Amino acid sequence: MSPRKFISLAIPALTAFGLALPVLAQAPAAAPPPPKKRSVAISDPFEVSSSPAGNYLSALIAGADRDTLASSTYSREALRYDPRNRELIERAFISSLSNGDMAQAFQLGERLGKIDPKNGIVHLALGVRGFKTKQFGAARTEIGKGGGGRQRDLTVSLLTAWSWAGAGDNRRALETLDKLKDERFAPFRDYHMGLIADLAGNVPEATKRLKAAYEGEKSSLRMVDAWARFLSRRGDRDEAKKVYQEFDKLAPRHPLVQAALADLAAGKTLESNVPTAVAGAAEVLYQIGALGSQQNDSFIGMIYLRMSLYLAPDNALSIITLADVFERIKQYERAIDVYETVPAASPLRSNAEIQSGLILETMGKSDAALKHLTAIAAASPADVEALGALGNLQRARKDYAAAAETYTKVIDAIGTPSRADWTNYYFRAIAFERSKQWPKAEADFRKALELFPDQPLVLNYLGYSWVDQGVNLDESFRLLRRAVELRPTDGYIIDSLGWAHYRLGNYDEALRELEKAIELKPGDPVINDHLGDIYWRVGRKLEARFQWNHARDLNPEPDDLEVILKKIENGLGEEKKPAAAEAEPSKDGG
Repeated sequence: MSPRKFISLAIPALTAFGLALPVLAQAPAAAPPPPKKRSVAISDPFEVSSSPAGNYLSALIAGADRDTLASSTYSREALRYDPRNRELIERAFISSLSNGDMAQAFQLGERLGKIDPKNGIVHLALGVRGFKTKQFGAARTEIGKGGGGRQRDLTVSLLTAWSWAGAGDNRRALETLDKLKDERFAPFRDYHMGLIADLAGNVPEATKRLKAAYEGEKSSLRMVDAWARFLSRRGDRDEAKKVYQEFDKLAPRHPLVQAALADLAAGKTLESNVPTAVAGAAEVLYQIGALGSQQNDSFIGMIYLRMSLYLAPDNALSIITLADVFERIKQYERAIDVYETVPAASPLRSNAEIQSGLILETMGKSDAALKHLTAIAAASPADVEALGALGNLQRARKDYAAAAETYTKVIDAIGTPSRADWTNYYFRAIAFERSKQWPKAEADFRKALELFPDQPLVLNYLGYSWVDQGVNLDESFRLLRRAVELRPTDGYIIDSLGWAHYRLGNYDEALRELEKAIELKPGDPVINDHLGDIYWRVGRKLEARFQWNHARDLNPEPDDLEVILKKIENGLGEEKKPAAAEAEPSKDGG
């Protein structure tokens, strides 16, 4: 997930999700309901065909492209001409479900269930519909059919427990979950047992289970949030603050954590995020969906997340997670549409807006992206995430002076920096260095290392810059060697060490390191250019020109291309004196 992603669900890897979901050859991705306002992303229009075969083929293509809206539309059109075709019913059902067309999906699911009574996804979907209408017995029956009654079936056990809780039988609910003995399921088991006990007013059991879930998974936002909220409602505001503050050390400035801490500071009591059995079922589906998406099973993830949002449509974490799935499968317009459904009052709304701007840049809509992020930063001048995103965009566009100004605003808004803030100084240092403000850049590189000693990216950039200037040479090599130790398979860092040797005339060492770098990053124009230079210096001139020609063809920067073309034509001039002989290392690093 992007540093802009605030999803945290640290739970053990599982071998099964509880229901055997049929993965079709062209399983479609999910898409949200249409947003209420005009989307900042304009989708490509499409029209259905008057030809059944045309619609069928279009459905296949849309499914392969993970375009759920088109897949759902074309599949239903094809089904109109062949309403008893099992494959078409299943395809239309899956695409409607993943696209969020729940009424259509349930109708198709009922038809498919008559043809394929063992279809697990059908029973899961119909069970979810039972939760929505609070027909908990019917929900339990459907879910049980899909899971086959296996005791270790996590999804079935969790949803069955919540169906008992919805029916008011909390004893049966807890007994159902207590049968999950596999320790891989322990965080799920304790978390949901704690939520159910809390809902039933069983304070001792809720305390025991929620604390166990928290102690077992302190890096999981949901476990942390549930335990802190429970402590708040029990009157232990200070301990609740402590729980959030500990998490803040792992994931600084998470919007939900910051909002909770602000409420606690204002004397407010935090309410449960899972106040009903229906919300409990939605939480199960969210967690399984988030886990599926993290394990690169986007289809399962989208199906579960879509059903979770059917039960809890305003759950911002589910929305953000679903949007992230779309983004990773390159359905950018769908991702933006999903982000736009995050409720305006949610602490995650700003995050969603920022991510939409970054996606616009990825889509090649650079002007729109800059306008979008600039507006967000202007509207929230203290939002370090919005400012950071704008600074990153400006830096990527090589508007280094503007980027430096924006990063300065980030640093000023943060106040006292922590270890996690090293990136802000590092990025501002790059902006200063590229805009010819080296003293400021060097100070920021040093500050970044003060916050995060041995950070390999900073070690590499600062060490390379010193070598390039012919200053602080002993310390430069110490930094570069340490960076290579920390990242021995990073071609860029190894290239820096090799180029440092080259600059000092240590050609044997330079050749060894640069040949290592090219094996790791054969497609980088700078490394190919550097290797060509060292080949020339050691007398391998045919190989040198080969490397320069390769560098030329790898789309180097315009300034670099001009130099490369001259080298291809004329080779290198006479050897310059090594940097060590050209300049005495200054005590202050330049």
